[in-house]
Amino acid sequence: MSEEQDKDSKTEQPTEKKLRDAMEKGNIPFSREVPIFASALAILVFFVFFLPMGAKSLTGSLVDIFEKPEELRLTTGQDAVYLFHHLFFETSAVLLPAFALMMAFGIAASILQNVPRPVLDRVQPKLSRVSLGKGLGRIYSAQGMVEFAKSVFKIVVVSAIIAFAMIDDFFSWLQAMFVDPSAILSLMSSTVGKILVIVLLATAVIAVVDILWTRFHWHNELRMSRQELKDEYKQSEGDPIVKSRQRSLARDRARKRMIAAVPRATLVITNPTHYAVALRYVRDEGGAPLVVAKGQDLIALKIREIAEDNQIPIFEEPPLARSIFAQVSVDSVIPTEFYKAVAELIHQVYSKSEAKTVSR
Repeated sequence: MSEEQDKDSKTEQPTEKKLRDAMEKGNIPFSREVPIFASALAILVFFVFFLPMGAKSLTGSLVDIFEKPEELRLTTGQDAVYLFHHLFFETSAVLLPAFALMMAFGIAASILQNVPRPVLDRVQPKLSRVSLGKGLGRIYSAQGMVEFAKSVFKIVVVSAIIAFAMIDDFFSWLQAMFVDPSAILSLMSSTVGKILVIVLLATAVIAVVDILWTRFHWHNELRMSRQELKDEYKQSEGDPIVKSRQRSLARDRARKRMIAAVPRATLVITNPTHYAVALRYVRDEGGAPLVVAKGQDLIALKIREIAEDNQIPIFEEPPLARSIFAQVSVDSVIPTEFYKAVAELIHQVYSKSEAKTVSR
């Protein structure tokens, strides 16, 4: 009951991370019908391109043996072994391309479905893999029963298709009993070729359907619940509470550095209490005036307080203070549109400073 509820709660599509993690653990969509189709295709290729020449060579060897038995020496066991080796190598030369093609086509069918990747967890020994109870559970599970039903369906469908296709050849086989034996080989070759083509087409259809079903089932099994999506987001992006706390600490540190830079300011422009912008301009340093600190409400009052403690000139210019506060960030120079207004204030600062120097 809990498993059904758990599946019902998984209503969201799997994320890219979930799919990637599943593949890294060896959980990949794999259709068993594709290698079967590849094997059938390999057998057809062997039958069309390799078997005629191989059968001709093997037939020549057998003809020499059966038509000229007097030339064979079978007086000792060594002669029998030699004859066996000769027939074995002749037969192997005919069948070797079939095994090579089936192996190559089978490997290609697996690679084309999914790129092979080493998964050490799959080869590690586990007691659960030799458990009789779990083994029977896998066999008689829903997935096991689906695989069994697919196998039965394939046998029935392919057998029915072959039976219907072979109806036309039934009387030809009956007549073959009364014709030259060499004609039987031609009829057999035609019949086997037809069977291979039918099996290949049937397995191709089954393979396409199975690929679509396998990938749909794999994707459906990896569906996620809303809680899993939230947990994954927290793992990848970080806990929102923690990240909010980190941003708050970063703002506090930046605010402290900014407040510490206020004594270096040349002048402070205020709103008068809601906004405050501290500017630094020194002729020897060159460049445009630099915003070393800015703040609103309580921070503005703090900047004003520090400026008063350090005898930094304060100018109440509400429009200018609001504009610079909105458009210029800390540690940035003011844009050209503020040059004239700020230059007048800086001129007042330097004029007062020079007047004080002269009076002394």
